[in-house]
Amino acid sequence: MLDKKDRKLLCILQQDCTQSLQVLAEAINLTSTPCWKRLKRLEDEGYIRSRVALLDNEKLGLGLKAFVLIKTQQHSSEWYLTFVKLTAQIPEVLAFYRMTGEYDYLMQVEVADMKSYDRFYKRLVNGISGLVDITSNFAMEKIKYTTALPVPE
Repeated sequence: MLDKKDRKLLCILQQDCTQSLQVLAEAINLTSTPCWKRLKRLEDEGYIRSRVALLDNEKLGLGLKAFVLIKTQQHSSEWYLTFVKLTAQIPEVLAFYRMTGEYDYLMQVEVADMKSYDRFYKRLVNGISGLVDITSNFAMEKIKYTTALPVPE
């Protein structure tokens, strides 16, 4: 169970996890040792999965974001495991979901340009059989992007 200090600590860490333990402790009105124990507990309990640096996709030359919707008629466990394993090996796939509704899967893909997307697409369709329909939608403008989750009160 998360208390108010835990929630505040999680919100602060989502904005900047590089802050010193002293700064974090002061922000939640604790001394360093109890703050460190909270951090450790939140990590041990899985609330904090990892601490990472968020990179700028455009500065890295990855200016094209695609959302790829996939339909398949294959639903066996063996096919699914093969598909998941193949997709996990493609670094351009940033997110991959099994969906309800008209399409079976959704991928978020980041590449440099349309030629790079075409290479990704060919690797995908040539790497796995049983894909019935692949529809790609390309983002024209990033209106909102965050990695910060809303921490329930």
